[in-house]
Amino acid sequence: MDIVDLHNPQRVNKTPDDVKVLFSSGNFTQDEFKISHVELRYYHERTDEKLGNYSLITSFVETDKGTVEMIYDEGFRGDDSLNRAANFLTSNLGISGLILRSIISLRGNK
Repeated sequence: MDIVDLHNPQRVNKTPDDVKVLFSSGNFTQDEFKISHVELRYYHERTDEKLGNYSLITSFVETDKGTVEMIYDEGFRGDDSLNRAANFLTSNLGISGLILRSIISLRGNK
């Protein structure tokens, strides 16, 4: 089962502009889900002359029972927003939160 958990899934119906892999060893288990891959995806949506780039950052979690892509952050976040988000997640135990949110989404869509 593949889930795109966004109000408008068309926003991510393209190749991301950048990707930051957070986890890819494939041997982590949470409850009955084997987590094989976690990444953040960056989509540049538009540029404002004063505010800069409007970015959509999603989390993508791949498990043995399906994948989930959902919004992590969006807005005018300045330059290098993907790397700053990834650094924040890895230094503050945020990856486990992404995984748990994804598992809840997979369970809710059975």
